[in-house]
Amino acid sequence: MKDSRVQNITNKMKEEGYDQLLISDPTAIFYLTGLWIHPGERLLVLVIRADGKNTLVVNKLFPITEDIGIEKVFIDDIDDGVKKVLDYCDANGSFGIDKNWPSHFLLHLMELVPNVKLGNGSEIIDDARAIKDDEEKDLMRKAQADNELATDFVKHELSKDLTEVEVTERLGEKYKELGDSGYSFDPIIAYGANGADPHHQEPDDSRLKPGDSIVVDIGCVRDSYCSDMTRTFFYKEVSDKSRDVYETVLEGKRRAMALIKPGVELATLDAAARDYITEKGYGEYFTHRLGHFIGIEDHETGDVSTANHNVCEVGNIFSIEPGVYIPGEVGVRIEDLVIVTEDGYENLNKYPDDLEIIQ
Repeated sequence: MKDSRVQNITNKMKEEGYDQLLISDPTAIFYLTGLWIHPGERLLVLVIRADGKNTLVVNKLFPITEDIGIEKVFIDDIDDGVKKVLDYCDANGSFGIDKNWPSHFLLHLMELVPNVKLGNGSEIIDDARAIKDDEEKDLMRKAQADNELATDFVKHELSKDLTEVEVTERLGEKYKELGDSGYSFDPIIAYGANGADPHHQEPDDSRLKPGDSIVVDIGCVRDSYCSDMTRTFFYKEVSDKSRDVYETVLEGKRRAMALIKPGVELATLDAAARDYITEKGYGEYFTHRLGHFIGIEDHETGDVSTANHNVCEVGNIFSIEPGVYIPGEVGVRIEDLVIVTEDGYENLNKYPDDLEIIQ
């Protein structure tokens, strides 16, 4: 078990008035135990109790031989798994329920203990995961370092008259060569007008034409932590309008990042980029939030948007990724990942962000 993380969760449980949390999300269980278990449709529950009597209930199909510091309880397919979970709970106490727990398990729990307090316990886990510890920060740095090597590889492949599909295939091979375990999300390699689709996640047989923008939004998983970065290049030449779009997006990113420090509202960061892009006449083409939190998952709870008035906290890791997408013409997105520090931020990205033309 990750004892300091479990203790943090336990403290939060007590503050929120929960006697136990039933955690079923494999990502949250990995965060607290260091174990990956993907149970499919079968029951999996990590019981975290306020009194410290924690238990992992798991199907026998997923044998765990190592000592994880808490009791392990194995169940069969024919067992009443929810009832077995209750054997290791305070059945008269309050329950925080995982937001991802399948409803048929939750409904059965409600039948078995109809008069207890139930609530969304995932908020406690999500809030804890939003503040990365030193181990997580180091893992994120390593993942991002691999991603920058991959981005540079892609940039050089783009000069070889390859299709979007071919570049994407070579990217996957590069991640394997680096020892990464796969993509952190479906990669986006988008040429020309395809780049005006913010999530062009199905690469096609397009080939580059002079003047095309090339949106490269990619990420890998290393040691269970995700990376994410976007750079936009141009092929052979760049028009005055495309250059203006690029410089506008870049300045919007830099204005937002200049404000990052503890206590600043996340909405303020979004506004800094959005207001500038709007001032330059491209506001209607900036169609998404400024950023998202990231860690074990590429998109974790928490974002950088006009609707989020939470403040930056030391240990937050999130993206800053303004974009302008003019249908049929050009798409530009530039994305960095940042760690909020005591006096500002650390940029996980070292890769240049100035406009670059590929010959």
